[in-house]
Amino acid sequence: MSASRQAQRERHELAELLLATGPDAPTLCEGWTTRDLAAHLVVRESRPDAAAGIVVPALAGWTDRVQHSVASQPYPQLVRRVRTGPPTLSVFSIPGVGGLANLVEYFVHHEDVRRAQSDWEPRDLPDDLSDGLWGRLSSMARLLYRKVPVGVRLERTDGAGQAIDAKPGDPGITVRGTAGELVLRSYGRRAVDLDILGEPDDIARFESASMGI
Repeated sequence: MSASRQAQRERHELAELLLATGPDAPTLCEGWTTRDLAAHLVVRESRPDAAAGIVVPALAGWTDRVQHSVASQPYPQLVRRVRTGPPTLSVFSIPGVGGLANLVEYFVHHEDVRRAQSDWEPRDLPDDLSDGLWGRLSSMARLLYRKVPVGVRLERTDGAGQAIDAKPGDPGITVRGTAGELVLRSYGRRAVDLDILGEPDDIARFESASMGI
């Protein structure tokens, strides 16, 4: 299955979960309910004037105002916009862009809702999704781990001995787990099932570091 179709599958499963949990459920995104998360996804894909503030701090105030406005619409309508996807003129509608830009986005946010619930367990991901996530992590790892003060090696346990040197360096640690769990930790999530190997001081420096874009 292509990355675009994998991203679409995550999008639709997330939309179903958003409806099932309701608008006021917690997420792993600090300070965001499910309504806030849904509004973020809509703004990201349909409001380029506001989406820049997601990664540019100086523009964050405008993004917050637009997101608050979007979040105020009826929740079923908001989730419908998440499910439907970007408008025709959005850059995310360009063939191929959806898979490139959305696979990790929708997987991570799907898990942000799932894992904020008390009874969560890691999903048994389809092989094509795990491989797609690992491919995206391989291309992004140096960027995601640039602020980590120790060397980091990522070892995938659901692949054939695959590994990434996300941050070269000595001393270093090894983070071991499935592709999905490694992606989530690489984007700053801590509700993960991973093994971290190394000296205690190095592990502590890793755990206190900021990760993600």
